[in-house]
Amino acid sequence: LSRLAAPHVTSRYAGLQSPDQEDFAPLPSISERLARLHPSQELLEYYHKKIAAFDEEQEDLLKRLERYKETYDDQYKLQWEVRQLEKEISKLQKALSDMQVYLFQEREHVLRLHSENDRLKIRELEDRKKIQQLLALEGGDEAVTYFHKEPPHKANVLFLQVTVLQRPAESQEREDASSPGTERSISKAAAQEEKPKSPERYQVDNQTLLLQVQALQAQIEEQTQLSKEQVEALLEDRRIHMEEAEVQHQKDQETIKAMTEKLQKTQNLLYESTRDFLQLKFEARANEKAWMAEKDCLLRQLGKDVDHLVFSSESGKKKRRGTKKMLQTDDGASKLQSREIKSLQEKLMQEQHLSNMYRQQCVTLEGELARIREELDAGRELFKERSDKMGKRLKLMTQRCEALEKRRNMEVEGFKNDVKQLQQKLKDVEKQMYKVAVNLGPDQDLAILREVRHGNRLTRKIQGELKDLKAKIYCLENELRIC
Repeated sequence: LSRLAAPHVTSRYAGLQSPDQEDFAPLPSISERLARLHPSQELLEYYHKKIAAFDEEQEDLLKRLERYKETYDDQYKLQWEVRQLEKEISKLQKALSDMQVYLFQEREHVLRLHSENDRLKIRELEDRKKIQQLLALEGGDEAVTYFHKEPPHKANVLFLQVTVLQRPAESQEREDASSPGTERSISKAAAQEEKPKSPERYQVDNQTLLLQVQALQAQIEEQTQLSKEQVEALLEDRRIHMEEAEVQHQKDQETIKAMTEKLQKTQNLLYESTRDFLQLKFEARANEKAWMAEKDCLLRQLGKDVDHLVFSSESGKKKRRGTKKMLQTDDGASKLQSREIKSLQEKLMQEQHLSNMYRQQCVTLEGELARIREELDAGRELFKERSDKMGKRLKLMTQRCEALEKRRNMEVEGFKNDVKQLQQKLKDVEKQMYKVAVNLGPDQDLAILREVRHGNRLTRKIQGELKDLKAKIYCLENELRIC
């Protein structure tokens, strides 16, 4: 006011000199007048209470924010623990399914070993029968009686208490093919002895076939039971996987729905806060324009009043008093306007704070969504890596099983070769005995005795080797059972 009123007075009325010139001195500014005012105790108490209430409200809001933060932290911690437990459950389920697969593989291996054991036992029975047959053909110390006559070269050899079993057709054909030029001379007595023994031979063959049929039936039943259990386990595993996939899909759908609702609410709150902020800003600008217009009007009116005060000295005091009153009213209006501006600024700051808070919430939600996606990608990579490891492990176990199977086959082949060699030795002994019996001539009783003793020694040796072979077979069975 002094800046506007003083130039008019000095420019237009500088030459006037009067005794009341001190009364027309320029008025101080509003800020100076407000600085000189002494505020009342009630006003100070009011503002102290207001500030204390604002501080308490701020502390309460901070405490609430801390509680909300603790709640969110606990919730995130529980969610993380639940995810860890779900991962552990999935690992245990995978390990259980793998153990079931390994169990079925081991059971199949055990069934194969049982079938091989049955086959070896049947083969052992056949070998025993062949050995008995060969022993019957060869004879022994107790089954051979020698009768010596005069002269000694006319000694007769009689075979007593010998049980002869029929040989398999294949071995007979091999013997016929190996010696096509030689023909055996069988006496009528030997032919008569073989006729009554054919039913017994057929009975033994029937018993062997019956054992084979029973072993095959047992193997078929075990294989059927194993296949049934394996199919049931696979169906149960499939059902569990489908239920888990459905539950996981439901959880994902619920999570996506909740996140979508939160995002929509956040967007709505951001829209409302932005709209309120813009509205308050527009109202503040309109109030500021109105206040500035009112201020200009008051200043113009004040200038006119000062001009009128210069022309009239008598009415100068009255006008000055009126001007003072107007200034006081102007000061009161300016105070009210300043209060309104402060309240609007506070509201504006609150709206800005809310908008910043909502922006931070949006950023945190977007970060959480990105973190969930990263966890999903990491879980997929981990699952892929574990599946690759399990495939490599399965391949390694398959290679080991194949190596063990190959080793077992080689051992079985070695045992077969040993049995074939023993059979060939027995055939050679039989041929030698046959040659001795055919080529029996005078003065050969001592040679025959030597050959018989040699044959007995070979028989004992063969029996010892057969016992060793049987012990090896039993050891192999025990190793296979342990494996």
